[in-house]
Amino acid sequence: MTTVSAVVQTHPSDSLLVRAARRQRVERTPVWFMRQAGRSLPEYREARAGTPMLEACRTPDLVTEITLQPVRRHGVDAAIFFSDIVVPLAAVGVDVDIVAGTGPVVAKPIRTRADLDRLPELTPDQVPDIAESVRRIAAALGGTPLIGFAGAPFTLASYLVEGGPSRNHENTKALMYGDPELWHDLCARLAQIAGAFLRVQAQAGASVVQLFDSWVGALPLADYERYVRPHSAAALAAVADLGVPRIHFGVGTGELLPAMGAAGAEVVGVDFRVSLTDAVRRLGPEYAVQGNLDPATLFAPWPAVEEQVRRIVTEGRSTPGHIFNLGHGVLPETDPEVLTRVVELVHEASSR
Repeated sequence: MTTVSAVVQTHPSDSLLVRAARRQRVERTPVWFMRQAGRSLPEYREARAGTPMLEACRTPDLVTEITLQPVRRHGVDAAIFFSDIVVPLAAVGVDVDIVAGTGPVVAKPIRTRADLDRLPELTPDQVPDIAESVRRIAAALGGTPLIGFAGAPFTLASYLVEGGPSRNHENTKALMYGDPELWHDLCARLAQIAGAFLRVQAQAGASVVQLFDSWVGALPLADYERYVRPHSAAALAAVADLGVPRIHFGVGTGELLPAMGAAGAEVVGVDFRVSLTDAVRRLGPEYAVQGNLDPATLFAPWPAVEEQVRRIVTEGRSTPGHIFNLGHGVLPETDPEVLTRVVELVHEASSR
């Protein structure tokens, strides 16, 4: 296994990313990309050829290799643990598969109290391979931090209730509004699963964790506060005593940003629909921010990409901590060379 060389810092806690997450002064803006370890890289497609996604996520040799690939290629300031938000669900016995072109598909959706009984809590002994993968990656990275992650309770609940991806979340909202007690019990169970999954990663060597809420932008603020925030807060609280910065990211969440920060994160991820300037104004100075280049911008001619990158770097200076990222994940057709150029540009444009 090839080792990624550490840069100037000698420990991940001294890294640009961790210091920015703690709103400490940094020499330049750290940068990483959601879904940087994935389908945009030819070496990823070669490594994963013939291996189903969930199997790949539970194979330490493969997880280690795939996680390190974008750090080698792009020179990003952090690695993101290669996994999927449904991995802990599968680990507790949910019959779920990741179908190419569709996403996670659950064989038996959860919609009744009896269904909830089929969803046990997650314990570390159910995911020893996850801890092993994190240990290997952290050792290979040296001073470069590893970000662990988990899916947030609302997004996990949506997959479980709908049985797969959903545009309108009809069944999810029907359960949430129609049986609030069952909804809260389901989300409490999912908060335990997500929190335990984050904790396994942090205890094994992840220096930062991210709670990823893909679908929560489908809710208005009042519903988020009532039905979601307590459970996201519980998941984030599971690692509060470990001292690792926590990133809370969702899609379409401009109106939810202050509430998402209040759930317990040090860093609030901002998608591409809201400028960093507006996000910082909504959040206040208590949080670092992460984001927020539109992933589709990477398909434009380079001068247009450069203009947008420089704008975001400039906007990021309005807050004590900024981590450059996309406003969602890397699209599969993205040219890896453009990602490498973006990393170099962020470093150059932000150097003090």
